[in-house]
Amino acid sequence: MTSTPPPDGLPAYRLLTGPDDAEFCHRVSKALELGYELYGSPAISFNGVTVTVAQALVWPGTKIAQ
Repeated sequence: MTSTPPPDGLPAYRLLTGPDDAEFCHRVSKALELGYELYGSPAISFNGVTVTVAQALVWPGTKIAQ
């Protein structure tokens, strides 16, 4: 099975990070609309002031070594 590459020269694997806010959620939603798939669970951290979140995404058909 041959998959098409991600659009606009984007990488097959992406890790989106940022503050836990609507903008971050929109970034993840846009990646899903482009065709990316969630990879694993989201991560969250708190440094006493700011909540930071991360979500990995992969392009369909991408093989990830584990």
